[in-house]
Amino acid sequence: MRRALRWGGYLAALVMVLLLLVYGFLRGGAPRLDGELRLKGLAAEVRVTRDALGVPSIAAQQRLDAIRALGFLHAQDRFFQMDLMRRLAAGELSELVGGAAVDFDKRHRLFRLRAVARDVLAHATPEQRAGLAAYSEGVNAGLKALGTWPFEYGLLMTRPRPWQPEDSILVVHAMYFQLQSPEDRHESQLALMRDLMPPAMFRFLTAPGTQWDAPVQGKPIETPPIPGADVADLRKRAPTKLGFLDSRDDAGADREYPAGMIGSNNWAVSAEHSSTGAALLANDMHLGIRVPNTWYRAQWTYPGKAGPVALTGVTLPGVPAMVVGSNGHVAWGYTNSYGDWSDLVLLHLDPADPDRYQTAEGWQRFTHHAEIIHVKGGKDVSFDIKDTVWGPVLDQDHAGVIRAVHWMAADPAGTNLELEHMEDAQDVREAMAVANRAGMPEQNFVAADAQGHVAWTIAGRIPVRAGFDPAVPSYWDKPGTGWVGWLDPAKYPRVVDPADGRLWSANARVVEGPMLALIGDGGYDLGARAGQIRDDLRAKDRFTSADMLAIQLDDRALFLARWRSLLLRVLNPQRVADHPERAAFRQAVEEWGGRAAVDSVGYRLVREFRSAVTAAAVAPLFADCTKAAPHCDYHGLSQLEGPVWALISQQPANLLDPAYKSWDALLLAAVDQVAARAAAEPGIGAYTWGAHNTVHLTHPLSGAVPFLSRFLDMAPVQLPGDSNMPRVQGEDFGASERMVVSPGHETEGILEMPTGQSGWPLSPYYRNSEPDWEQGKPTPFLPGAAQHTLVFEPGK
Repeated sequence: MRRALRWGGYLAALVMVLLLLVYGFLRGGAPRLDGELRLKGLAAEVRVTRDALGVPSIAAQQRLDAIRALGFLHAQDRFFQMDLMRRLAAGELSELVGGAAVDFDKRHRLFRLRAVARDVLAHATPEQRAGLAAYSEGVNAGLKALGTWPFEYGLLMTRPRPWQPEDSILVVHAMYFQLQSPEDRHESQLALMRDLMPPAMFRFLTAPGTQWDAPVQGKPIETPPIPGADVADLRKRAPTKLGFLDSRDDAGADREYPAGMIGSNNWAVSAEHSSTGAALLANDMHLGIRVPNTWYRAQWTYPGKAGPVALTGVTLPGVPAMVVGSNGHVAWGYTNSYGDWSDLVLLHLDPADPDRYQTAEGWQRFTHHAEIIHVKGGKDVSFDIKDTVWGPVLDQDHAGVIRAVHWMAADPAGTNLELEHMEDAQDVREAMAVANRAGMPEQNFVAADAQGHVAWTIAGRIPVRAGFDPAVPSYWDKPGTGWVGWLDPAKYPRVVDPADGRLWSANARVVEGPMLALIGDGGYDLGARAGQIRDDLRAKDRFTSADMLAIQLDDRALFLARWRSLLLRVLNPQRVADHPERAAFRQAVEEWGGRAAVDSVGYRLVREFRSAVTAAAVAPLFADCTKAAPHCDYHGLSQLEGPVWALISQQPANLLDPAYKSWDALLLAAVDQVAARAAAEPGIGAYTWGAHNTVHLTHPLSGAVPFLSRFLDMAPVQLPGDSNMPRVQGEDFGASERMVVSPGHETEGILEMPTGQSGWPLSPYYRNSEPDWEQGKPTPFLPGAAQHTLVFEPGK
């Protein structure tokens, strides 16, 4: 016993020493908040203050000094995040985390984006290169000024690699990966269905819109006619009777996110409808959320050529620019456009030499790039990339045809640093000109100015296509076929000062006709969310910042209201009698509250009923397609609500799975499937939406080091909201920021975000922004009173 106690004491002492070492290492990573520091390269003193949330305000005498200081702050607070972003884009994660990332790196290395970033840098203007160099030097100075490396490198037992100017371009490329699919799954899905389905069935299932469409310009798109028995007759086939799919399954699923969610909203009202006398802008960009948050709040000021420059908003760690915010004259924000920004190119191979492919100039050999992925703790992995004049070879289609991919991010002309000129924009027209020149992931750009004007356009470069149908994979080996240039900014789609003074975008179609043809369709979201925002904006004549925040937090289940009515009709008194489970089901649906509220059982039941009906009604129509190509299914069709509702409304006998005697039987089976699922878990009384919609915001390393998860992650919390409503909220997906601002009236603005400013776990700013974000409590747009002051002096 004495020996055991003695060894127990030794072990306890060892654990204490290790904990002290870990704590000491963590303490050494503390960002510098106060005092004076020498910063090489500065032209004059820079003063940085921080408020109670840790938001920095940078006061400089010139832009380069402000950018250099921003780089220092980004490195001190978020270097590991920046490192992951550049490595993700370049396909270099394995060098940091080991062999588990090799397949991920191969997928990303395919586009050789580090080489693209170097090309972008080489073609940047001297002023832009100077800005990237100043920022990069600031980053490395900030990293060096830490007492120890950021704690993540201690856990990974490796040292951080210095920042290079090209790395900032790679961070932009990382956002391309997050916002666009380089494999163009939407285009690939359409091609599969076109080739494997009867034309009438293809048209029915792939209409580009529905009655829910809510474009700023244009009308809803009608669902095509239901195919008759001469096209398809399921009654002559074997029953399918698909089981209930997971409750996270959504008819509009985007498989980039496990919960099948698409988000991001922005809108603006003109001065006539604003309480400030200037136009008023709201923006909430929805992304996958981790710890720390994607964005970093900041403000910087410096004397400009036309007067003082004062920028406030959110930055992207790794990039020396204000991404979203206000300069006092113009405020701007984004939603992902879901236009068509990549194309799959079919290749004719030379029968006599499979290393050659056909081009408009004749046969040409593939270019081979021997890539090496360095793997931490393992052997290097070498692989060959076959490249064409249009882009790398991606895969082969269902017919065995080799395909290359032409993707905006992999074209050096698709990325540039023009966004920095937003700092000088004086009105919405100047802001649109900057947005149209900017090389970035293509976004819906909405702007509002101090003169009261509002505008929408596309930010990012738009390709000019010729000679092929961009909706499906095509051959580009004829003269004049492919991307033949870039659209002149003067010809960009634009909407300025609409008659009713209101603009909105929500990942859905915004315009129609020639403007839509320029943007293309990369898989627009269903228009239900956009329509709810439109109607919210039309419900009042004048708006304050609080009114705009209320729209961002709108969790009313308007989209599901008709599904609730249908469900109540299915559960009529005869079907409820002598069925306690159905009776409890109906009561919960009657009392649903009409919102995606955390305590609503009825909302969850209605939502899952819709998913069950969708699976039972539509999946059998894909049976032949799925048999030929297993990845051909309904999940990638964001406009499927139109066909589904047509089927259950018109109830065509020829398209009913013979497993069911009638469409009513199918609907009742869906109810019973959901009821059984609820009963199998905690029981229907506890089957709340919040129990499913529990938000887990985690640090990238907490999964690998579970005992640190409580220390690194945000506490799980049940939150309201869902898809198809303004407050889009999933388990790890939601508003990465909520901003409301009227240019020139920033004191009345709102800017909140999840997690916190700092990526250092011991910082008071690591998680202190989280409560306001969870509760939807307005956080001031402008930084508050200074609590810390750090002064940078020019140094050698």
